[in-house]
Amino acid sequence: MLLRTALAGLVLASFTLSACAETIRIAIGTQDTTINCAAGGLLIRELGLLDKYLPHDGPYKDARYEVQWKNFTSGAPLTNEMVAGKLDFGAMADFPGSFNGVAFETAGKHSLFISVLSGSIKGSGNGIVVPSASPVQSLAELKGKTISVPFASTAHGMLLRAVAAQGWDPLKDVNIIAQPPEVAGSALQAGKIDAHADFVPFAELFPSRGFARKIYDGSQANAPTFHGALVDQAYAKKYPEIVVAYLRASIEANQLLTAEPEKYSELIAKVTGVDAEVNYLFYGPLGVQTRDLSWKPEYRQAVGTAIDTLKLLKKADRGLDLNTFIDDQYIRAAFKASNLDYSAQLANYKPTPLTAVDALSGKAITDFSHVAEIWVRGEAKVRQYASAESAFTALASLKQEGKNIRAVYAQASDSGIKLLADQAWFASDAQGHLSAFLLKGQAQQFATAQGGKVFDFTDATTQAVAVR
Repeated sequence: MLLRTALAGLVLASFTLSACAETIRIAIGTQDTTINCAAGGLLIRELGLLDKYLPHDGPYKDARYEVQWKNFTSGAPLTNEMVAGKLDFGAMADFPGSFNGVAFETAGKHSLFISVLSGSIKGSGNGIVVPSASPVQSLAELKGKTISVPFASTAHGMLLRAVAAQGWDPLKDVNIIAQPPEVAGSALQAGKIDAHADFVPFAELFPSRGFARKIYDGSQANAPTFHGALVDQAYAKKYPEIVVAYLRASIEANQLLTAEPEKYSELIAKVTGVDAEVNYLFYGPLGVQTRDLSWKPEYRQAVGTAIDTLKLLKKADRGLDLNTFIDDQYIRAAFKASNLDYSAQLANYKPTPLTAVDALSGKAITDFSHVAEIWVRGEAKVRQYASAESAFTALASLKQEGKNIRAVYAQASDSGIKLLADQAWFASDAQGHLSAFLLKGQAQQFATAQGGKVFDFTDATTQAVAVR
């Protein structure tokens, strides 16, 4: 078989299929609400993509497949079932993924991190939020406060790095408690915690629903983060072509997300309950994270950092050999089988591209640093604009026409991440042009340097219309 040739070097001696039909289990653990895992689970399942790539020739000529899916809200219980032999594949972040590798080693087994699904070399995706009525505007104001976080998650690692960057002792200067997002949401609304750190999509979802405000983005820690796919090594050695088939399905899911982000944001919302407007923050062009299945050095570094953090937390007493834990031969074979250039993707650091014209002026958008977008209810496609001024002018007209606005987006001028515009801060320069920022302090710093002013979303929309 071509795929077996492409996977030359694998230890295949243990792979034998009986002459009669064999039923091969493919048990996949997903994290549906962790929406940046969608290309490794939810979309493959909902669109039936895996069936398109499963082998049916050579040693698989008479094989039957039994595909099993199980959804989890976090990586730890998924890892438990993988170690117990109940699952063959799993999708999770760098932090729990590293714990997966440690747990397998402890059990005398071995798992493989076989691909990235979505990530940020800067750290975007993880974030810290406070109750919407809180006066807190930055992490520096949380000293002595209670911050909850899902323990042993990638957000936990981010929080510890952020606290260390402040020069604080995590055991003395802040009160860090364990809370999953479903508990933290209620705690934020009840004012029982001062802040909550979480992974995708909760640092965006909670503000979108109006009861929290994001005051820290993972990119401020400048530490790479990602979600990816793992497989039991014994399974991969026995059925390498199935591993490649799964990754080819992931590649197609990723391509579909790029081509029609609004359509698949709606599908993810239907399955998970995570609002489509929030899904689009990640899957739309210039999104919060980059969907990237290649093993960039920064993502390898993230795994190493996660392992070191696990040791610090006393969640692991052993390390992992990254050269054997991270295994890129399967994703390379999947790229080749899909007629894609893995080396080119490995060198590509660009976000999901935007090819559009300004919906107000009709001119092509060539500068992406000030892009803004409007999603009008009832419209299948999000409208793009070259600047906040252009978008806000259009927004005023749309409201006068009685249009229902689902969401307004803006690109942060400093970090480049996509923001919910009604949660952002804006600053003008001396000419009155607006730039968007996550934090009020960032906007103030820009305005001071440029001789401009700081605006919240309401004032910024008024300012933009007045200037034009």
